[in-house]
Amino acid sequence: MKHLNNFLIIVFLLSSFIYPQRIKDIATISGDNQEQVIGYGLVVGLGGTGDSYRTQFTMQSITSMLKRFGITVPQTDVKTRNVAAVMVTANLNSNYKPGAKFDVTVSSMGDATSLLGGTLLMTPLSGISGEVYAFAQGPLSIGGFDYKTSTGNRVAKNHSLAGRVPQGGILKNAVNTPLATNKIVSVYLRMPDITTSNNVAQSINAVFGDSAAISIDASEIRVNVPNNRQNNYIGFLAELEALTVQTDYVAKVVLNERTGTVVAGTNVQIKPVSITHGSLNITIENYPIVSQPGPFSSGTTAVVNNLVPYAVQDSTNTIAISGASNVQEVASALNSLKVSPKEIIAIFQALKEAGALIAELVII
Repeated sequence: MKHLNNFLIIVFLLSSFIYPQRIKDIATISGDNQEQVIGYGLVVGLGGTGDSYRTQFTMQSITSMLKRFGITVPQTDVKTRNVAAVMVTANLNSNYKPGAKFDVTVSSMGDATSLLGGTLLMTPLSGISGEVYAFAQGPLSIGGFDYKTSTGNRVAKNHSLAGRVPQGGILKNAVNTPLATNKIVSVYLRMPDITTSNNVAQSINAVFGDSAAISIDASEIRVNVPNNRQNNYIGFLAELEALTVQTDYVAKVVLNERTGTVVAGTNVQIKPVSITHGSLNITIENYPIVSQPGPFSSGTTAVVNNLVPYAVQDSTNTIAISGASNVQEVASALNSLKVSPKEIIAIFQALKEAGALIAELVII
């Protein structure tokens, strides 16, 4: 029960203080785009934990690579236990210039058992259009291990079939982005919300003039760059993204049934409702009955298990909530039931079905 109390207090503390946020923390500015890139490569230097001979594409990749170096090897003679085929992925920022370095993620494709100690060979990274933007190469950082012995014993920590190559990617071609003008700029909210969009426009107008910004929809705010700031466009953007805005979000309760985690947002409310929480315990007792045959008869001794069920229901935990208008009141009400997080999840689901929970219920 101690863990439950700590959980509810944490929810209350996090939701009691709402601070204005900078525009750069809740939105992106036009021209600041991302490009996802992907590539197929080989990781070498593994200590016998690479792909087996059953992974045919690894064997084909090795022979094709060796041909580029003028070495011809029959595919039947290739040993792959120190090599693994991998997929390499990364996100490129449109502000990166050629020569910029970035991290890449490497994930096994075949039946390798570990990528520990491996080195990624030069791998081209291309976007959805097929254009190659960058190349990646370097030693992997796994953050775990997986060792097996010949007797079948195993010791492992974390996941060893995926890792990163820190600063292993090098940009060759910049990501193409729409040309931004120094007269109009758009601000795009990462989490679209009409109220927040309007608040952003008002915050910008309060600093740069009443006609500087207009909220187009729940995600876009269009900003007219003042005439006296067009010659210093970057300085204007720096000042723009540093403005603080009062954000507003839909009331949500997020439930994770796998871990028993419950997180409630700021504007969660509960209508007047009565909650009865009880536990049903069913016990089955075994009373064996022995049947003996008569003297000098041909019968045999028989044993019959007489199973008798008993049910006990505890319905003493009953509360009436006159209404809760904030997370503190919700937490206090549920805490008075003295239930576990798993049971709180069931209660929240029942409240939503009864129409008493004024919030969006998200189950992950």
